[in-house]
Formats: sequence, C-alpha cells, structure tokens
Amino acid sequence: MKFILGTKQNMTQIFNEEGQVFPVTAIKVSAATVTQVKSKEKDGYAAVQFGYGDRKIKNLSKPVRGHLAKVKEGTSFAHIKEIRLDKAKDTKKNMKSDWAVGDIIEPSVFVAGDKVEVSSISKAKGFQGVVKRHGFKGGPRTHGQKHSERGPGSIGTAGFQRVFKNKRMAGRMGGDRVTFKNLKIIRVDADQIFIEGAVPGRKGTLVEIKG
Repeated sequence: MKFILGTKQNMTQIFNEEGQVFPVTAIKVSAATVTQVKSKEKDGYAAVQFGYGDRKIKNLSKPVRGHLAKVKEGTSFAHIKEIRLDKAKDTKKNMKSDWAVGDIIEPSVFVAGDKVEVSSISKAKGFQGVVKRHGFKGGPRTHGQKHSERGPGSIGTAGFQRVFKNKRMAGRMGGDRVTFKNLKIIRVDADQIFIEGAVPGRKGTLVEIKG
C-alpha cells in the first residue's frame, strides 16, 4: 500500500496529449517522515505513523516534542497520522515490512494512472434544514400553505405517538470524515498531485492518499 499526506488546493482542468479534458483537484504534497513504527506485540496493533508539514517547534507540547525527538532533535510537524498495517489489504505484497523511524516517503511513489483512496474532512455547513441536508422536496405554496415550502412535513406517527430514532430532520451538516475510493491520479509533479474529480473539504484541508 502506498501512502502520502497533502493539503487540498483548488480545482482545475488538465488536457492530455489526445486533447481530452479532465476535471482535477490539485493536492499540495511533500515528503512524509516515519515518526513511529507500532507492533502488535508492543502496542496491540501494527501501524506506521507519519509526520507531514511544517510547524514552529515552540507551538508543540512537550510530550509531542519528546516523541518527535526520536526522529531527530528539533523535529516538528504540522500533522501526524498513522496507517494500520494489520487492516491493509495485501499487506505483505504492497507494504514494506521493514519500516524504520526517520524513513522518508516521497510523492513520487505515485504515478499517473494509479487508482487511489482519498480521505479528508468535508466542508462544515452548520445547522441546515431538511431540503438542503436530505434533499427533501418541500411543500407547495398553494392550498392554504403560506410558510411551509421548505418544511419537513409530518414527523410523528399515530400508533406509537413518538418520533422514531434516526428520523431525517434538520441538524448539523458537514464536517465529517469522508472517503472516496477508486479515484484516478492524472498527473504527479514534484510538489503536487492532480486527482480526477472532486475531493472532500475546503482549501487547506489535510488529505490522506492511499494507493
């Protein structure tokens, strides 16, 4: 399994040599550093932890500074993520088993044409009604209805006289971890990866790319 971290930039379009156009999302990427290797015997599960991005070391807590000092004294990262090895498909085939603290993972592990799985936090939209949140049609303006064109309609039931759990109603929308699978990489540059289609999140959102 291949893995890299990046931040969402913007959407654009790319033309190939045949003149075909592809809508893509630009992901700013840089090398990730292995900060910890977890084993099932010691930690209860197998995983590799990565550090990505720049951050002033004075803004890190002392426990995090001590943890990152195992990589190199004075090391700091903006983001720290890990990938589980015991849940990865074809682990022995696609994921190296001899990870060591300090190993560098370059964006060049991906090439154009790779199918990847992308995870990030979607845009938070606050408290929304049922029309926007669930795609309800709403009610008509005619036949005596004046203010209910975006209302949810009836929410209860006669027999039980209560509202069932998980009823689709107005509420908080967005701000959730979303994963898109089988997205295609169109182009890989030194500091950017262009992925076909849309990627969840706003500009600057941390994006996890798995191959």
